[in-house]
Amino acid sequence: MKVITTIAEMQQHILKLKQSDATIGYVPTMGYLHEGHVSLLRQARKENDIVVLSIFVNPLQFGPTEDLDAYPRDFERDRNVAEEEGVDFVFYPSAMEMYPKSPSVKVFVQERTEVMCGKSRPSHFDGVATVLVKLFNIVQPGRAYFGLKDAQQVAVVDGLIRDFHFPIELVAVETVRESDGLAKSSRNVYLDQEERKQAAELNKGMILAKEAIMEGERDPAKVFAAIREHLSQNCDASIEYIDILSYPDLMKLERLQGKIIIALAVKFSKARLIDNIILEVE
Repeated sequence: MKVITTIAEMQQHILKLKQSDATIGYVPTMGYLHEGHVSLLRQARKENDIVVLSIFVNPLQFGPTEDLDAYPRDFERDRNVAEEEGVDFVFYPSAMEMYPKSPSVKVFVQERTEVMCGKSRPSHFDGVATVLVKLFNIVQPGRAYFGLKDAQQVAVVDGLIRDFHFPIELVAVETVRESDGLAKSSRNVYLDQEERKQAAELNKGMILAKEAIMEGERDPAKVFAAIREHLSQNCDASIEYIDILSYPDLMKLERLQGKIIIALAVKFSKARLIDNIILEVE
């Protein structure tokens, strides 16, 4: 495994790989790897000749009230995880390497951001899209791997790849969960014992909603009410949002049909948790 810190060196290796017709699978991350990231790396390893992992804490996707410096970092641990999972290249640039000066061009995400987490983070996905344009051009993968736990990000990346005609297959990987259904997240460590027990109710609430839909319920308002009631009765966290939308377009629905997402976010004392399920409705 080789760690690369400059764009020029990364591009040199990619050029050689392209000349040899090697398939490249790419997993972009901000580091502090957990089991969700590992699932992406393992799928990439199965499906490609070469796996590239990038670790870059992207300043453009942090809002003015969000602490970039406080974002957790542990490169030596990340390096060990990457090596164990058979990663070929770790692209680990500095902020100065990626942004030697203020960008003259940024990407503005016009759709799929006015709902879910995008409501409270208005410029977040612009920053995500801008850095991904740069990273996709540097790494030039055939496949890019993203976790469905952040399904809104997957939807934005889907639009980015389509609209900019990147020759990249987007591979969306299912959420990795604990035995009680809680989505795995680095934020789970901030839950106290009672909060950790209650956090499992997020997935249970969405499963109840899914069962109601499978039994014929097509009114989004009724499904919304069922989830809200379940969370209110079983969880002390404050509900930030519950959204029921088309997927991946993330449009509001008068009647549930086609591919939809049920997504939610809640805030405990020291942790904000998100989760979702995606299903096809006849």
